[in-house]
Amino acid sequence: MTMRKIMLTMIGAGIVAGLALAGCQREDDEGPTQLTGRLFVFNYRVASASYMITLKKIAPIPEGTKAIAEFENPAGGDPLVVNQKIYTFWDKITLESPDLHCVRKDRPYSVSIKLVDASDKTIQTIKTEVKSDLDQTVLPTKPLVVGPVYTANPDVFKGDGSADYGHDAACPA
Repeated sequence: MTMRKIMLTMIGAGIVAGLALAGCQREDDEGPTQLTGRLFVFNYRVASASYMITLKKIAPIPEGTKAIAEFENPAGGDPLVVNQKIYTFWDKITLESPDLHCVRKDRPYSVSIKLVDASDKTIQTIKTEVKSDLDQTVLPTKPLVVGPVYTANPDVFKGDGSADYGHDAACPA
């Protein structure tokens, strides 16, 4: 192999390595977390639905940081706001909305998350959308179970063996 080929091979390898390392670098405006999950959680036992957003810590988070998440309200009206303290030792952050009503299949719902430090300075903003692959009508309107031992709800399961799962007709189209 000639000296020129060796030099070109080394330069090429250097460029490839440089590009690979550049791809691993974070931009300063990305913030200390990365969005890793977004979904709707349907719990048929207690007849509830909620948003669940997960973030992964990729840089140090200052002490006193909190997450302010605004979830679009599927029933209409003002967004549902969650204000949650973030602990510096957490590697994964989970944000969950209050119970929802009227979630529709394949409709995108917006979520906005702001991480603010102890002095209320914004250190990161994340905007995303969440789509459900189910319609909330798959859930009963009343919990199927009540109490700590999952006793069958007498409002749903009648003494005569019938069941009334109900239907929520108060949702916007």
